[in-house]
Amino acid sequence: MQTAVKFHSEVKTFQVGGKTIPLENLTPILPPKERERRKRDIEKRLFDVFIKYDKPPTKQARQAVKPNDNIVTRG
Repeated sequence: MQTAVKFHSEVKTFQVGGKTIPLENLTPILPPKERERRKRDIEKRLFDVFIKYDKPPTKQARQAVKPNDNIVTRG
């Protein structure tokens, strides 16, 4: 059985277009080991995303951005 996670609440208010908008930020209060485990998991997923976009473009992608030889410019 899991125990309920408690949250730290931080409320800020902003004025937008003459209206007051409250923004509540909830941060989970976790034991240190669980916090570190979640942090490592998030870092791993972010690393996977950055690696995905760090790869050099494929030949097909390079051809898609190749200038068109048929375009005539007038100066």
